[in-house]
Amino acid sequence: MFQTFRATTRPEDGVGRLERLRRYLSEQGLDGFLVPRADAHQGEYVAACDERLAWLTGFTGSAGFAAVLPDIAGVFVDGRYRVQVKAQVPDVFTPVNWPETRLEDWLVDQLPRGGVVGFDPWLHTKAEIERLERRLSKHQISLRPVANAVDAIWEERPPRPEGAAMAYPEALAGRSTSEKLDELAASLRDNGDAAVVLTLPESINWLLNIRGADLAHLPVLQSFAIVEAQGEVQLFCDPGKLDGVDLPGVNVAPWDAFPKALADLSGPVRVDPGTAPQAVFQALEDAGTEIHEAADPCLLPKATKTAAEIAGSREAHLRDGVALARFLHWFDETAPGGALTEIDVVQQLETFRAETGALKDISFDTIAGAGPNGAIVHYRVTEDTNAPVRCGQLFLIDSGGQYEDGTTDITRTLPVGEVGAEERTCFTLVLKGMIAIHRARFPVGVSGAHLDALARAPLWATGRDYDHGTGHGVGAFLSVHEGPQRLARTGTLPFEPGMILSNEPGYYLEGRFGIRIENLVHVIEAPEGADAHRDMLAFETLTFTPIDRRLIVAGMLAPEERDWLNAYHAEVLEKIGPRLEQAGHSATLDWLKTACEKI
Repeated sequence: MFQTFRATTRPEDGVGRLERLRRYLSEQGLDGFLVPRADAHQGEYVAACDERLAWLTGFTGSAGFAAVLPDIAGVFVDGRYRVQVKAQVPDVFTPVNWPETRLEDWLVDQLPRGGVVGFDPWLHTKAEIERLERRLSKHQISLRPVANAVDAIWEERPPRPEGAAMAYPEALAGRSTSEKLDELAASLRDNGDAAVVLTLPESINWLLNIRGADLAHLPVLQSFAIVEAQGEVQLFCDPGKLDGVDLPGVNVAPWDAFPKALADLSGPVRVDPGTAPQAVFQALEDAGTEIHEAADPCLLPKATKTAAEIAGSREAHLRDGVALARFLHWFDETAPGGALTEIDVVQQLETFRAETGALKDISFDTIAGAGPNGAIVHYRVTEDTNAPVRCGQLFLIDSGGQYEDGTTDITRTLPVGEVGAEERTCFTLVLKGMIAIHRARFPVGVSGAHLDALARAPLWATGRDYDHGTGHGVGAFLSVHEGPQRLARTGTLPFEPGMILSNEPGYYLEGRFGIRIENLVHVIEAPEGADAHRDMLAFETLTFTPIDRRLIVAGMLAPEERDWLNAYHAEVLEKIGPRLEQAGHSATLDWLKTACEKI
């Protein structure tokens, strides 16, 4: 199995660890220290050796940070994690609602003038540090780059990951490494840049057509890279991981060679202030090198998938759709019996995916919440929290698979027996928002911030909302959460054909239930219509799994919404049914026919 269910920390551990950290900070003459979730690559997924926030506080969410001061230690989390953080951290930590409360404002309120806060310059971006300094300097509070204080007290810290890298087939990538490098080098020359520093492993792995096994659920080789304007590449990682991988023209060097390589560069050097560590900028500044601050040049080409990547994603989703149909059939037959737990459900779903014979990993720890646990947006079941699946509850299951030809992510909310009218009403409101995104046609130049309200409008009309974005980008056998495209209030990048996004509105009632419905879509040029007075875009569906009709209040659906749902279910049956039949899953095929009946 891919997912483990043992909690890596216990709340009581945090008490002693916080005391030891405060003693260390006092010895170093520091009034505070910042503990981010991020590693030196600023990614969502981090290796066990970089799980500093979880080790210290017990909080295991994928976003957040802590600020440890002598008399208060704040754990900052957004709306996705406000229920979770209260359950995971001991009372010596204070949950802080972020971004409503900004770190810089909180520090000003908590620290006297002359306060000194330490930070590890490899774990914070330049943009982040500059924003903090602008506010703190007005109150004579300073930030000091220091060696990591958590590492100094972390006994038995896990070693770096040792997974081997692999070449990624050009047939799946759709473009060769040399093509990508030539295009990148040309863009550097056009902009007058001598080189670019890349710090995001997803960008580097995409650029070099490699994948790795350094992180759970994210198939990347952790690395830094420097690409020069004539196409020369320096790759900094554990060289032994690349044994047997042919990378012509790439000079592979160990991690500790990276700072010197930065110091030896001639400028201008392009660096992304939103993703690169402050330490990279400091090394270049110390060497007197001219810096060109600009976005990582791999982000947009990586997000706009090739035809080969889209074709691979389609196939991965159909394969995944068979596993999901088998799972939903099994859940329908088994859950009402009352013998299942959340872990049982997760393990069975992983089994069905593994039986495709193509699964490399799950794409994130499965979110499987029974009843009240479903209201914890990014709930992760452990042996300590494992709840029974009871009749009368909603069950929220958010999961995905990593296949070599594509990354999947799907959420379904399921009834266990009969559920209440409020649950069905809220489910239908969420479904209406999801359908609105699927049906959207929009002009070129529109971004996620424009479309996000379509998904929320049915909920807003009844005084409801949800505290997460409506959708995120998805990679091609890379991160299940890929930028820079977003379907959210903060999504300012205009959508382009080839971008893959999730469509996942939800609703959560703390202590009772959670609802989320999610499909993946990709951006296409809209079919011409009578209204096509300008270039239009639309979404094509990638995910084909039934939406539970038993939770729908049919009278709440407009005719066009009902038509969309019926057409979607007909397509699910058309695409998934023959695969079930060919594989000999006749009972699941019979179930699917019923699940896809018209409403």
